[in-house]
Amino acid sequence: MLLKLYNENPNPREIEKIVTILRDGGTVIYPTDTLYAIGCDALNVRAVEKICELKGLDPQKSNLSIICNDLSIISEYAKVSNPTFKLMKRNLPGPFTFILSTTSSLPKIYKKKKTVGIRVPDNNIIREIVAQLGNPVLSTTIKDQDDEIEYTTNPELIYEKWSDFADIVVDGGIGGIEPSTVVDCTSHDPVIIRQGKGELNF
Repeated sequence: MLLKLYNENPNPREIEKIVTILRDGGTVIYPTDTLYAIGCDALNVRAVEKICELKGLDPQKSNLSIICNDLSIISEYAKVSNPTFKLMKRNLPGPFTFILSTTSSLPKIYKKKKTVGIRVPDNNIIREIVAQLGNPVLSTTIKDQDDEIEYTTNPELIYEKWSDFADIVVDGGIGGIEPSTVVDCTSHDPVIIRQGKGELNF
């Protein structure tokens, strides 16, 4: 299913359709403030495993990322020091992925790596999906190295390529081509390990 939503004012009924799919263990492709991503209920282990298999990700070696709708629930899933929280507050919502140590609230599939990427994108569609779901959403980009740009930015072409793998593709307009800036906050001082769209405000 290809579902059109508007970032400025996502339709609550359509959001509920997406949330129902996620609660049933389904997969959804959705827009962020950077690239389009595929995800699922981040606490549904079978759904997470399905996406990892699809993307060729090894949870023991790959950094898995989750999307939260705001800063208030991040400490439930990751260990956040006061300086890190202040840094995140200055930069979120925005095009950043903060690498943090996991807490016991995340399933074991995340704990094997002992870290998790935290995203709070500046995109109302995915943040509203997460808010209604009540759980974070797994986030991994749909971009492959051999992809033409149109197949990672144009929702209709994304649907054409991914409709066999995703239960629903959200058309939130043309997507971006630059990934998030990744900031490792697992040691004393934050370290930018990938410079992307976001310019970190220290």
